[in-house]
Amino acid sequence: MMALPAPCEDEAYAAFERRDRSYDGRVIGAVTTTRIYCKPSCPARRPKREHVVFYADPAAARAAGFRACLRCKPDEVARDRIAVAQAVALIEAAEAPLPLDELARRVGYAPHHFHRLFKRATGVTPAAYARGLRARRAAAALNQEATVTDAIYEAGYSAPSRFYETAGARLGMTPSAWKQGGAGVTIRWTIAATSLGPLLIAATEKGLCRVSFDEDSAALVQRFPNAEIAAGGAALEELAARVVAEVETPGRNADLPLDVQGTAFQEAVWQALRAIPPGETRSYAQLAAEIGKPGAVRAAGSACGANNVAVLIPCHRVQRSDGSMGGYAYGVERKRVLRRREGVED
Repeated sequence: MMALPAPCEDEAYAAFERRDRSYDGRVIGAVTTTRIYCKPSCPARRPKREHVVFYADPAAARAAGFRACLRCKPDEVARDRIAVAQAVALIEAAEAPLPLDELARRVGYAPHHFHRLFKRATGVTPAAYARGLRARRAAAALNQEATVTDAIYEAGYSAPSRFYETAGARLGMTPSAWKQGGAGVTIRWTIAATSLGPLLIAATEKGLCRVSFDEDSAALVQRFPNAEIAAGGAALEELAARVVAEVETPGRNADLPLDVQGTAFQEAVWQALRAIPPGETRSYAQLAAEIGKPGAVRAAGSACGANNVAVLIPCHRVQRSDGSMGGYAYGVERKRVLRRREGVED
């Protein structure tokens, strides 16, 4: 068990300087003057750079003769991650929603503490994760079951009324409309001119459901073949203008309403993306760690690729761990321009 190599140490020290919680559990900083090791988010004052060495885990730091910080308790990070993983498994295996008290008890935590811990690790609360899981299963079942009612029970809802209470929020339309390819739903669209090329902007009554370069209304027809796909009109003009403004000057219209849905994992990634301030970047590994899934780097990249609203969910702020930009659905050059507009240079 050895200290991290120099390039990795530079990245680790930068994470410690900004007290980056997403690095907790990924690296340990040890202070040579006090012989204490800490996690990156430790609130203690930072020592000089020359007095800090980094290790991959607490065991490596202990083997080198350091002891755990009593303030940030770095040895508990691994326990926290295991507990969250156990809770996710319990939620996914349960036939009915588990109350927070029971879920916390089964993983050995106080309910209020575990609620915060789970949300910090996954980006959503345990209840929201369970709702997302049921909605995802419902969406899949609606494409397979003979009736909507069969699909609702197959997804794990105790009664149709429980599904209908949340279906609009999770699916963006009624379950029947979802099953029937958007039947009864109106999606309005327009093509707006931007300095990065033509931009398709489409929205339901709830919010923007598609923002993409180099596409036209055919992309909407493919996804919702039975929806009413209508040309924009006055109702879409103001929304489209704000979208264009976000392309030209990123970060000023972050509160635009969205009507997008995904798996619980995808939505956690999208929330993490929207939390990245303009002018900052994250690696795919950092993004995965921020939602409590440090081993899901490829899946985090796939979630970025599944993003339906370019720029508004800013996947252009994510890059490879080596600092290179990585791919972008609408071309690397557009990604480069968007980053430069936020002050990020290659």
